[in-house]
Amino acid sequence: MRTETGGMLRRIQLGNALSAFGSGFTVPYLFVYVANVRELGPGTAGAVLAAFAAAALLVLPFVGRVIDRRGPVPVAMVGTGAASFGALGFGLAASAPTVLASAAVMGGGIAVVQPALATMIVRCSTATTRSRAFATQFFLNNLGMGLGGLLGGQLVDEAHASSFTLLFCVEAAMFVGLAVVLATVRLPAPSPTADTPVARAGAPAQVGAAVGGRNRPRNGWGALLRDRPMVLLCVLGFVLFFTCYGQFESGLAAYGVEVTGISTSTLGLALFANTAMIVLTQFVVLRLVEGRRRSRVIALVGAVWTVAWIAAGVSGLVPHAQAVATGLLIGTYALFGIGEAMLSPTVAPLVADLAPAGRVGQYNSAFALVKQLGVSVGPAVGGLMIAAQVYAAYVLLLIACSVAVSVLALVLGRRLAPEHDCPGSRVVARNVPQGRPGAAAEAVAGTHIGAPADAQAPTDSRAPADTEVRGRLATTAG
Repeated sequence: MRTETGGMLRRIQLGNALSAFGSGFTVPYLFVYVANVRELGPGTAGAVLAAFAAAALLVLPFVGRVIDRRGPVPVAMVGTGAASFGALGFGLAASAPTVLASAAVMGGGIAVVQPALATMIVRCSTATTRSRAFATQFFLNNLGMGLGGLLGGQLVDEAHASSFTLLFCVEAAMFVGLAVVLATVRLPAPSPTADTPVARAGAPAQVGAAVGGRNRPRNGWGALLRDRPMVLLCVLGFVLFFTCYGQFESGLAAYGVEVTGISTSTLGLALFANTAMIVLTQFVVLRLVEGRRRSRVIALVGAVWTVAWIAAGVSGLVPHAQAVATGLLIGTYALFGIGEAMLSPTVAPLVADLAPAGRVGQYNSAFALVKQLGVSVGPAVGGLMIAAQVYAAYVLLLIACSVAVSVLALVLGRRLAPEHDCPGSRVVARNVPQGRPGAAAEAVAGTHIGAPADAQAPTDSRAPADTEVRGRLATTAG
C-alpha cells in the first residue's frame, strides 16, 4: 500500500511540474502581451491581472467544501479544463472583453487546481513524509516555472503576435497534460485512521467527518473561524504573502528600477537569483528544518526577510556605488528565495495537520484564499507607495511586516500542540504511551489543536509530566 501511495504521489508531482512549466511560458509576458502586442494599453493589462485575482477570490471560498464532498481529483479535473480553455482563449483573444473573460476563466481554473493538488498530496502522505512532499512540490514549481520562462523567452517575439499565441497554446497543452496524469491517480480513501490530527484521534462526529462522508460538520466556515490556531496561521499567511510574493513584480521591482537604479535586464537577473536559490537550496534546507519546530522555522524566515528588506533599503542609499547597490538588490531576491525554501516544508503541512478529518480541502482552500489576498493587496499597496515616492516609508513598512512574521510565528507556536509544531520528533514520541493499540490516537486526541481555548494543550515542545499525559488519556477514555 505504501509503495502504491508513493507512486500516486509521484504522478501528482509530475502533473504539478507540467502545469508549472506551462505557466512559466506565459506569466512573465502577460502585461507586455496585452498592453503592447494586442495594443490594448496598460489599463487593460492591469485589469487583466485584476481579473485573475478576482476570479480566484470568487471561487476559493466555495471550492474547499466541494473538494471534501466530491474528492480532489474530480475538482482538479474541472479546474484544469477551465485553465486550459482560458489559456487558449487568452492566446487567441484580440479585444478587451475576450481577454478579460479568458483571464477570469483561467484564473478561476488555476485557483481551483491549487487546493485540490494540495489535498491530493495530503492524502498520499503521512505526518512524517508531508514536509518533504510539499517541499518537492515547491521545488518542481520553481524549476518548471524557471525552465518554462527560459524557453518561452527564446520563442517569443513582440513583433509577431503568433509567437505569443504559441506560448499560450503550450500552456493550455500542459494543463491538458496535468489532467491526463491526474486521470490515472487513484487516491487512498479517507478513513478514521487517515493521517490527520482529528482522524488519528478518533474525533467526535461534530468535529470531524466519519468514513463515507457521514456526519460532516455543519457551518464549516464558522467552525474554521473558531479554530484559533488556524485563524492565527491565516493572519500569519497573509503577512507572509503580502511581504514577499506581493512585492516581487510590483513594489520591489519598481523600487529597484526607480531608486536602486538597476536596468530591467538586471531585474530579470535578480528574479533568476531568487529561483536559482530555491532550486539549489531546497533539499539542503529541508534536511536542516526537519525535526525542528515549525513555528520557529517560520520565525527565522521573518528574520531572514528582515535582513533582505534592510539590504533593499541600503541599495537605495548608495546609487553612486552602482555595483554595490545592484549586488544588494540581487541579494534581496536571493534571501527571499532562502526564506521561501524554508516555508515550503512548514506552512502547507501545518495547514493539513490542523485540518479536522473530512475538511482538509476546506482548510487548504481557506489558506489559498489568504494567499491570494496577500498577493493581491501587496502589489496595490507597494505600487501606490512607490508611485507616491515614499520610498523610506515603503521599506520601513516591509521591515515591520517581516518582524511581524517572526512575532506571529512565535505566538502561534505557543498555541500548537507538539505533534503539530514538531511532528515526528523525539519530544512527541515521548508523549505517546507505548504498549497497547490506540495509545497514539488517544494521546493526540488529548491535544487536538481545534479544541476550545481553555483546553489543556501544551504550549511548547517540552514533554509534559507523566501524570499530565495519564490525565489526558483518562479524559479521552471517559
